[in-house]
Amino acid sequence: MRIALTADPEIPVPPLYYGGIERIVDMLANGLVRRGHDVTLFAHPDSTSLGKLIAWPGRSSRSRLDTVRNAVALAEAVARDRFDVVHSFSRIAYLTPVLPLDIPKIMSYQREISPQTVRWGHTLSRGTLSFTAISDWMMRPVQDIGRWSLVPNGVPLDRYKFQPSVATDAPFVFLGRIEEIKGPHLAIEIANRAGRRLILAGNIPPEKRAWAEQNILSHVDGDHIQYVGPVDDTQKNSLLGQAAAFLMPILWDEPFGIVMAEALACGTPVLGLRRGAVPEVVVDGKTGFVRDNLQDLVAAAAKIASIDRRACRAAVELRYSDAVVVDRYLDIYRQAIAVLGR
Repeated sequence: MRIALTADPEIPVPPLYYGGIERIVDMLANGLVRRGHDVTLFAHPDSTSLGKLIAWPGRSSRSRLDTVRNAVALAEAVARDRFDVVHSFSRIAYLTPVLPLDIPKIMSYQREISPQTVRWGHTLSRGTLSFTAISDWMMRPVQDIGRWSLVPNGVPLDRYKFQPSVATDAPFVFLGRIEEIKGPHLAIEIANRAGRRLILAGNIPPEKRAWAEQNILSHVDGDHIQYVGPVDDTQKNSLLGQAAAFLMPILWDEPFGIVMAEALACGTPVLGLRRGAVPEVVVDGKTGFVRDNLQDLVAAAAKIASIDRRACRAAVELRYSDAVVVDRYLDIYRQAIAVLGR
């Protein structure tokens, strides 16, 4: 198939540090090319891909002018290159000129879904636009509008080394943006109350610097609580692999949380609060523990050694591997093409 694949214009594909959606787009694009498909990736100009790259002329999703420029660039390529499928991980506004065209289009949501926008896209496309979401939790409010499919995020298995065992005094790990909704301050409390060392990794957004200094960095002593900053994929693999548990004490309804799948791929169980898609990703009692409050999560932390790390890896191989995700999207492409009788 000839496939157009789009990512947001702000971050290169793949990202060096932060950029969960861009990691999924990179995994999918390269997986499709390895299967023999012709992929054109629309992304940040510093992106790399096994397929063809078209750099977005506009670099901001928030700029109306850049949105128009990117929508025009995509429409021109669709008219010129005669794609079999257009698959968007970027803004649905970029699809505006091609929505009415008789070509299968997929809109994949990795962030909050607006029912109004979904309804608009479905109506304007006259049924040629299908939708995907990365968790059942985020899909429920809109699943009666158009055709929806559930495709969880995944990880390239060969990038994450399975660690069948860790030291008895192995640390807990928190990996994510250092801001309140991600719960790094709760991770510190869990580690302190559980008597475990904690390694925190992730970027501090400039606007969250004051909060981080007061609530996170003031607790860092370089021994019991460590902060190592942003990490690349190699560092992430090592960090997650050495952990007794990955902490996910989020205070918002996160649509998926790729880092949970990355931790499980290393064999590391997850301790998470019951928010967003956490209960869908973590099988309570088998690949980690999911609890409703911090006190119960601390109690569960004492039982983390009872989790079989082989079961964590097996769950990723079955549900969240790159091969599984690519297969799922290919099925959706074929279904979308069949609906149009092409």
